[in-house]
Amino acid sequence: MMSQTLNVDQIRKDFPILSRRLHGNKALVYLDSTATAQKPVTVIRAMEDYYNQTNANIHRGVHTLAEEATAAYEGARERIAKFIGARHAREVIFTRNTTESINLVAYSWARKNLVSGDVVILTEMEHHSNLVPWQILADERGIRLEFIPVTEEGELDLLTYQNLLELRPKLVAFSQMSNVLGTINPAREIIEMAHRAGAVTLIDGAQSVPHLPVDVQQLGADFLAFSAHKMCGPTGIGVLYGRRDLLEAMPPFLGGGDMIKRVTLRSFSPNELPHKFEAGTPAIAEVIGFGAAVDYLIQMGMNNIAAHEHAITRYALDRLSEISGLKLIGPSAEKKGGVCAFTMEGIHPHDIAQLLDREGIAVRAGHHCAMPLHQRYGLPATTRASFYLYNTFDEVDLLAEALERAKELFG
Repeated sequence: MMSQTLNVDQIRKDFPILSRRLHGNKALVYLDSTATAQKPVTVIRAMEDYYNQTNANIHRGVHTLAEEATAAYEGARERIAKFIGARHAREVIFTRNTTESINLVAYSWARKNLVSGDVVILTEMEHHSNLVPWQILADERGIRLEFIPVTEEGELDLLTYQNLLELRPKLVAFSQMSNVLGTINPAREIIEMAHRAGAVTLIDGAQSVPHLPVDVQQLGADFLAFSAHKMCGPTGIGVLYGRRDLLEAMPPFLGGGDMIKRVTLRSFSPNELPHKFEAGTPAIAEVIGFGAAVDYLIQMGMNNIAAHEHAITRYALDRLSEISGLKLIGPSAEKKGGVCAFTMEGIHPHDIAQLLDREGIAVRAGHHCAMPLHQRYGLPATTRASFYLYNTFDEVDLLAEALERAKELFG
């Protein structure tokens, strides 16, 4: 089978690691993009070029290298802002990752605006990154956490959500796409309902931004967090998008250089956005690589990527459902992104992952930083195969064939 939207054979040539051979010259079948995506050569070269040609600190220097580095860094911010539909580049704050972006909201916005008894609504399908910061705040401030349930089919129970909104929450924070179930949640509807109840919203976009078009203005998003490494970019760099009025009213997250306008021995004045939230020397090369990754995804077309993943996920669900004793977790292909989490009767997920690795197939096994979700389904762990723009239908066949052999091996 071939994708009708992308030339995947040509795309694979852009990713050097996909030519690697493992365990007796077996071709690498990389099905773990939900954990981290592979990097195209354009991203790798952009970072190499910075270090080879332009390496200098940004914002402070007036020499040629400093000015070039600053232009490249801020140029990446402009392109990333445009990629997510932000009104202003200054609404894009660079962080280390999605986790730090969510923590920035928890430590800055929430600690300024939430008091004991205030309600924060989350969901049962959240990654730990969008659970633990709010649990810490609940212990510290006495805020009340409520959760939108997940149905047996892997979707959010929006009727219960409507009832929870009667509690007049101050914040609704949710994942746009589950890293386990693959469920694509109706973000715009969730946000509109939250706004009618007077709540601010935070989207965990770690899984959605890399895989489908996300426009913060169309969604009406107040905050959006995402990471470069899941969207063909480098590790160690992420983004918090925030509405300008919200960000301007928030206190700084970290103190130090570059986040200040004026300092005396006893006081300081914070810098303007976005620098107020970017203390110290930032991850300059990583931001430049992030910009190159966004350029690459734009070239491929986010609608094309989403369509390819939808097709390959539908095919994978069909193939895996043919294997007796294998149980898929999550909704149908029409309601999910490129994620297939499953269990196999009589075989622990870690054993499945190790057996697949011997075949050169890389998948993830465990609770995927979503322990409460697994508890909701009564599962200690699952095996997860995930897909991106460089995966093929043939790789799905190799996965299915290897799982059949694993089943035979375990009797």
